[in-house]
Amino acid sequence: MTDKIGFIGVGTMGEPMCRNLARKCGLEVLAADRDEAPLKRLAADGVRTASIDEIADECRTIMLSLPGGREVEAVCLGEGGLVSKARLGWTVIDLSTAPVSLARRLYAEFEGMASAFADAPVARTRQAAIDGTLSIMVGGTRDCFDRIEPLLRHMASEVTHCGDAGSGQAVKILNNMILFQTGVALAEALSIARAHGVDGKILFETLTKGSADSFALRNHGMKAMLPGVFPERAFSTEYAMKDLSYAIQMAEEVGVPALGADVVHELMERAVELGHGKEYWPVLVKAIEDAAKK
Repeated sequence: MTDKIGFIGVGTMGEPMCRNLARKCGLEVLAADRDEAPLKRLAADGVRTASIDEIADECRTIMLSLPGGREVEAVCLGEGGLVSKARLGWTVIDLSTAPVSLARRLYAEFEGMASAFADAPVARTRQAAIDGTLSIMVGGTRDCFDRIEPLLRHMASEVTHCGDAGSGQAVKILNNMILFQTGVALAEALSIARAHGVDGKILFETLTKGSADSFALRNHGMKAMLPGVFPERAFSTEYAMKDLSYAIQMAEEVGVPALGADVVHELMERAVELGHGKEYWPVLVKAIEDAAKK
């Protein structure tokens, strides 16, 4: 086992993160994924394709960037998973968005094998992943954070220690809950304005000059909802629903009403029913427009 870095999952966000890591960290990076296409692209940056078993054998630091909790659980806790292979000196960093309870379980499991674990979900857009300007929220011990922060800085401009294991996931999940609720407000405002003959571009540009200004407005509103551009292979409605379900689960566990989140989930379900599940999540504006026609 050396100071090589393993990277499991090089999809929409994982591929650019892995590329930045390989270009900047000065260590050999091994990557695993079911899809060969991103692995072939990453080879141009010196990333070596490997199996999960090879990563476990050769790497001291292992990063995960997977679609959600189910996949993280399978890779770590499934038959022949990383927990069963863990050893003294390992550090496992989960860059995925997954349930808080799973992050805390993985911390306990890896700690029991004399390995370190940190949940480190990422925020911001795919372009931020490409540019290396993500925001990463980390849960884990302070010692672990201090050790992994320099690596995370190769992929992010903001790296925040949020507290003990699970805290990074909690902050990321709530960040997305707020983002989605803001997105619904923007979609409603745009639909109402257009129905009253107000130009959507004028509406959104004016909002940027007042108290309704936000990251969501300038990015998801102006760049997606306004022009009606909702590409696939971005942050899809289905993925957004997954993250939102984690927030609703967190609220239910402590008895806090999450009425706004429930409304967003209902609209996302409607967007999926309309055939927009694979499209960029601001497409939920179409669910609102569809309801207005009835």
